[in-house]
Amino acid sequence: MNYIQDFILTNYNLTDAKLDKILSTAYSSKIDFADLYFEYTNIESWTIEDSIVKSGTSSIDGGVGIRSVIGDKSGLAYSNTFNYSDLIEAANMARSISKSGKNKKVKLGKPITFKKLYEPSSPIELTTDKDKVNFLKDIDQYIRQKEPMIEQVIVSLAASHSSVFILNTDGINAFDERPLVRFNVMVVLKKGTRRERGSAGGGGRFAYKEIIDTNFGYKFADEALRQATVNLEALDSKAGTMMVVLGSGWPGILLHEAIGHGLEGDFNRKKTSAFSGLIGKKVASNQCTIVDDGTISRRRGSLSIDDEGCETQNTMLIEKGILRGYMQDKLNAKLMKTKSTGNGRRESYAYLPMPRMTNTFMLPGQYQNDEIIESVKEGIYAVSFSGGQVDITNGQFVFTASEAYRIKNGKISSPIKGVTLIGNGPEVLKKVSMVGNDLKLDDGVGTCGKDGQNVPVGVGQPTLKVDEITVGGTKI
Repeated sequence: MNYIQDFILTNYNLTDAKLDKILSTAYSSKIDFADLYFEYTNIESWTIEDSIVKSGTSSIDGGVGIRSVIGDKSGLAYSNTFNYSDLIEAANMARSISKSGKNKKVKLGKPITFKKLYEPSSPIELTTDKDKVNFLKDIDQYIRQKEPMIEQVIVSLAASHSSVFILNTDGINAFDERPLVRFNVMVVLKKGTRRERGSAGGGGRFAYKEIIDTNFGYKFADEALRQATVNLEALDSKAGTMMVVLGSGWPGILLHEAIGHGLEGDFNRKKTSAFSGLIGKKVASNQCTIVDDGTISRRRGSLSIDDEGCETQNTMLIEKGILRGYMQDKLNAKLMKTKSTGNGRRESYAYLPMPRMTNTFMLPGQYQNDEIIESVKEGIYAVSFSGGQVDITNGQFVFTASEAYRIKNGKISSPIKGVTLIGNGPEVLKKVSMVGNDLKLDDGVGTCGKDGQNVPVGVGQPTLKVDEITVGGTKI
């Protein structure tokens, strides 16, 4: 069942003839392309803090975004109602990007079929509120009974379900149902006067039952406790230029930010990316092969179709160090004389689509994790990151490690804190000398921001060694 198809179109009497008229209104002889993006989204979240239900929120949003495109310019208007007259008005506003041009009549294409990467049912409706709250209370008590040094516990559940309907002048006619769930736990431990935190979580495009009816939540509760315990014993890190080993999984967020954004089509069309004009050129160590894959079943960053109705795909970005391609939406692909890679994404109907990542990760190499660690005489092993920032135009990044260790004579030594990695994404890629065979994708918590829009994404990588990165530390 698609809420828009089964309820919205029927209740608002939006017949095929009326949809034809709306799309035709956004189109003219001067307009290159037009589309309609219907969306109806239900969102909820639950949080328990210090054993008390701190919040339980629920919201519904729905509307239609209408876009008219001329060259590299887009006119966007949207309505947060589904009334026919409002949609005609929005279509006229979007089309006003062109001052002239005769009407062009559009006939809707037949509904397209595509591979479904997730179940269509809403996770919000499949589980009772009581079961959600009881689950969070159980996790809270589990943590408190397990660790006497606990000072604070925050656990949360969140979910959304979006129904979308996409029509455009290229003949796309597509419906999609998109579930999304996420669980998070944060703990603070106190030992003497010292406090340290640990956090963990996961999720994806599936139902709550796969969190509540399994050991999912307990696994992440244990991980948050482990991380906080490690950080309680962490020593100050020294600064300098040194060899760094990045752990598998979530450290792929550095890859996402420092390299991934620079491989999005719009930055390269405008020649503002450090990777502009380098297709076919060597941009990384031959150890590095990087893809963006939106087709992985039930992953947080996956989509059966993107927000322009194109099927997502596995796109080769960098192959053995050679730049092979960029991530594209329809507009940038047309202007760059290539095809969409199914990476056209938008936060909601109120925003324009743009090229965005889905699940971006480095493919595995040939080395064992132990081999990589043993090859380092002195350096840092960064296991997880808490945040960072990057300048797309030159690839400069700064990332803070939330869990890291010293490596001494090929062995993992004491945990360290205050580790900041500073460098240039393209240059770091060239200094990757070993890539592990232990590829891991993140647990399903990533959210990516770009031009004021946030969308869910996935990241990942195997263990990898970078021969030289500037490390900022707190040790004098």
